[in-house]
Amino acid sequence: MSKGQRKLTLQFKSSLVHSRKYMKATAVVLQQPQRLSLDQLELTPAGDSDVVVDIDFSGISTGTERLLWSGRMPPFPGMGYPLVPGYESVGIIREAGSASGRQVGERVFVPGASCYGEVRGLFGGAASRVVVPGSRIVPIGEVADDRAVLLALAATAWHALERSPVNQSVHADARDLIVGHGVLGRLLARLLTSVCDTPPVVWEINAARRHGAEGYEVVDPAGDESRYRRIIDVSGDASLLDTLISRMLPQGEIVLAGFYSDALSFSFPPAFMREISLRVAAEWQRADLEAVIGFVHDGRLSLEGLITHRQPAQQAAAAYRSAFEDAECLKMVLDWRAMQ
Repeated sequence: MSKGQRKLTLQFKSSLVHSRKYMKATAVVLQQPQRLSLDQLELTPAGDSDVVVDIDFSGISTGTERLLWSGRMPPFPGMGYPLVPGYESVGIIREAGSASGRQVGERVFVPGASCYGEVRGLFGGAASRVVVPGSRIVPIGEVADDRAVLLALAATAWHALERSPVNQSVHADARDLIVGHGVLGRLLARLLTSVCDTPPVVWEINAARRHGAEGYEVVDPAGDESRYRRIIDVSGDASLLDTLISRMLPQGEIVLAGFYSDALSFSFPPAFMREISLRVAAEWQRADLEAVIGFVHDGRLSLEGLITHRQPAQQAAAAYRSAFEDAECLKMVLDWRAMQ
């Protein structure tokens, strides 16, 4: 074998090893309710329209992921175990297909992936590496570090607000109410404070979570007798509707922006007398995510002070338990960088 042939052979082997390293990823796998493992999974080969993203950080959702963890998730497209959870991931593009529309080196938000063969991707973002269509990811520019995982919740908040038809001319001086001062409630409050003349009020029953307000008021609902033009509920508590209706001004609106595992019901006469609107805020869209990225870039929305807990991905099992069981944990982030 000539020197040139040996060089070509070594280059081929090096290229083969390089490509093979993208064929597997370490992922959080929910084998069944309350049984979580960190496994090596083979990834679906990337096509021309796909990108390979090395994940730096992923967030743990205390809404939908808690339901997956507990086994209380209602029937949902793609539901079933084992599954890879997670829809709040950020990372760097390492490979970009010729038809992906993306470039190697871009920092992007990944709202989940389905690239694990027989293991379901619901929602599939809690992994060290993902293969995903280039059309699905969103460049995030200068959104700093692990705070970028919060963009999904910020987009959820903006989706709930931006599509609200509440008639502000009827109650021009009235205030909005947000139910719940977790991360989603705080992002809603920050957005409303930024775009409205009158800041909202936030209800929070947990005294430990009443801190951290920035330009708005957080109160114990037991001591509040006010009436509101719009109530945005992010509590996920299906038993609250009658209470919320009783606090509405005429022709006001209730927005259900949480995720509810139990059936919702309410007494009709109070709602009829107030002629209220009841709206469900569904999943955020790409335009919502792009909007809040712009808000962060121009200073209208701060993501500071919302991530309270961080763990290396190797400690995923403990991290998930803390996220769901520790009342002081607003947001848990997994750091995947040591696993690339």
